[in-house]
Amino acid sequence: MRYNSTCSIESTQEMQIDIRSTVLTLSIIVGVTAVLLLILGINHLRRSKGVPFYQKRHNRMLRGWRLVVIAILLIPLTWVILNYSEPLVYNFISPSPTITLTPTITITPSITLTPTITLTPTITRTPSITNTPSMPSDIENAFEGEITPNPDVVFSPIQFAQDIDDALQPIDPGVEFTNPVGDLYGTFSYNNMTVGSQWSALWYREGELVFYESLPWNAGVGGYGYTDWEPSSDQWLPGFYEVQIFVGTEWKQSGYFTVIGEPPTPTITTSPTQTETITPSATSTIPATPTQTLWPTLTPTITDTPRNTPIPTDDGN
Repeated sequence: MRYNSTCSIESTQEMQIDIRSTVLTLSIIVGVTAVLLLILGINHLRRSKGVPFYQKRHNRMLRGWRLVVIAILLIPLTWVILNYSEPLVYNFISPSPTITLTPTITITPSITLTPTITLTPTITRTPSITNTPSMPSDIENAFEGEITPNPDVVFSPIQFAQDIDDALQPIDPGVEFTNPVGDLYGTFSYNNMTVGSQWSALWYREGELVFYESLPWNAGVGGYGYTDWEPSSDQWLPGFYEVQIFVGTEWKQSGYFTVIGEPPTPTITTSPTQTETITPSATSTIPATPTQTLWPTLTPTITDTPRNTPIPTDDGN
């Protein structure tokens, strides 16, 4: 290969470098003019002496002295221009930078190789395994949506946070969470959704499905949404998690996060049992059901009353 190197100078730099040369040129012109006027003035004075007429002699002498005075004034003007005009100009125009030569390299190929033989592959290898997530068949069989999803639907990357605001925006999003995690949200924006079409969010841990939600879409065409999971504290096992979003059976977006730290061990709490306690009471209570009271009845009692009985005597009567 052969390379040709050329140098280019900016047009603005070409204009700026003329300030000093202009000052020097102007000083030379004024100086030369002063010298020429001085010579002409002296010649006029010298020739005026030979003129016989007074008026002509006077006019020539006046013209000569005028030229001499102008020449004398131009000499210090030349010095002023040379020493003070350039700084004065720089008060209104910024000093031009030093010329920088910017080399531009033009690559000129000298030899172009034209292939004469084009190799056409005869065997095309088609990979049998793809990394595109797929919908599990058992979840697909439970679909309830009857509307065909819009193929142009789009989802933004998923952001994960332990809390969201009223506008469904994540608060302090992150990709690593420490146990205890609690409720975790996966937020996203979407567009071109169709109401009634099936959508699903699948939560995986280390490739194993741990939670999912799948239902007909009931929100708008576009906006913000989320999927969340709040398992018991012992189910947030440490590891690598992935959340996959599907519309129908078509994968749309995935998000990833990591959980670190062992989950807290759940404590077993015994349920209180109800114990019946009988407390004796000294107060009498009136039964709610009236009781039958037996009134006293008169029972006749037969009593033998003794009568006078005659006592037999011995006189035989």
